[in-house]
Amino acid sequence: MTRFSLIACALLLLGGVELARATPPDTVRVTLAEAIVRTLDASPEMDQRRAERRFATARNDEARANRFLTDVSLDVASSFAPGLDIPSDNEKPDNALYLNPNVENDWSIGALRPFGRAEIAVRQPLWTGGELSGTLRAARHGVDVEAAEVDRKALAVAARAGETYYSLLLAEALDRLADRTREVVNRAQREINRLLKEGDEGVSQADLFQTRLTEEEVTRRVVEIDQQQATARAALQRQLFLPDGTTVAPAADELQPIDFSIHPDSLSYYIRRGLQNRPEIDQAEAGIKARRALVDVAQSDYYPKIGLQASLSQSITLPERPNPNNAFVGDSFMGTGTRTGIGIRQNLNFGQTKAQVEQAEADLNAVKHQRTAARQLVRVEVEQAYRAVLTAQADVSSRDRSTTISGEWLRTEQVNFDLDLGDTEDLVKAVRADLEAQARYLEAVKRYNVAVLKLLEATGTLADRAGNGTLLEAGP
Repeated sequence: MTRFSLIACALLLLGGVELARATPPDTVRVTLAEAIVRTLDASPEMDQRRAERRFATARNDEARANRFLTDVSLDVASSFAPGLDIPSDNEKPDNALYLNPNVENDWSIGALRPFGRAEIAVRQPLWTGGELSGTLRAARHGVDVEAAEVDRKALAVAARAGETYYSLLLAEALDRLADRTREVVNRAQREINRLLKEGDEGVSQADLFQTRLTEEEVTRRVVEIDQQQATARAALQRQLFLPDGTTVAPAADELQPIDFSIHPDSLSYYIRRGLQNRPEIDQAEAGIKARRALVDVAQSDYYPKIGLQASLSQSITLPERPNPNNAFVGDSFMGTGTRTGIGIRQNLNFGQTKAQVEQAEADLNAVKHQRTAARQLVRVEVEQAYRAVLTAQADVSSRDRSTTISGEWLRTEQVNFDLDLGDTEDLVKAVRADLEAQARYLEAVKRYNVAVLKLLEATGTLADRAGNGTLLEAGP
């Protein structure tokens, strides 16, 4: 019995003998910050939001382009023009044929000839009653809305990547612990069997049954941990969009608590950070500005729109028809024409305009309420995340003390066995308590690390800290 206790205790105190693990050749090792940054770069959710932001930017560019030469068009048409049926007794020159009343258009098939006409027209608004400037402001703030949505999605993706990273790190740590447990149980079984064969009165069949039950429990736990590890690894691999056959592994060798300190100002500090950095707040502010601009656009229909329009046209028929070249007489199939002037357009549907203004104002009020709700939601989420960190921090400290206590218990049992004062049942209880304490500590560390990430997400700083390399620095 003494030799059995010494073997078990030595294995636990020295960290056990881990099973050899062959590292796959195509393995990508990433730190927490690298996992977050690479996930943000590869995520199709982020690509979708970036595409929507580019769309909003293009819409803003379109609105800006409408400030000058709002409408520039070129119309080109081609057809057939009639010939001229000139009487044989005509004495007028070609440029005076219009003076001969007997000259007519000849629409017979043989007299038709190719005809072409081109007209270019430009329109420039001079005063729109706030429609143009409102459209520009709405488009510009629309870009800010989409940019804030990109940031909001980045926070969610970064938090998910961090949680997956720590899930994999926890699964690997539990796997190593399970290997040590299995090795302890196997060696204990071999030692008990040997002592039973030697007739040692310090061990019995009950000791063997206990180790066999422990072995079955460990086997079940190993299968569960292996599946958790495979799931976490696959999840992180998919988030990083690594090619098939590539294995992802955390760069950290052990699961350790994030080096993070609670700010002295406590909860109020993190609420201020959340209100300053959360993209939902920026999105609501930009949405309010955009809706105000749209109210101005709707109200612009109460006022006239003043604009300048100019056009230049050229008509030609081949072979050319005689052109009278007269200020009062013209040929629609030949010649050059131009029109330039200032126009005024007034919408007289004032009832419809009033309804459109009321709709725009209702949208504005709705977004204002969204901003109020967003600010309250940020406060709630920050406080929840803050208190979760405090709870998880206390849990880690308590679990750490538990591992110290279980280790002391195990060493006490070793001393008792050395003095022939202990028994096998107490040894098994000490072994189980120590292994269970270590497992609970690892799980507490994972919960704490995830809680810290959630707090950084709630304050809107997680993605930025991962990108600039300050994610694991000490301090808030």
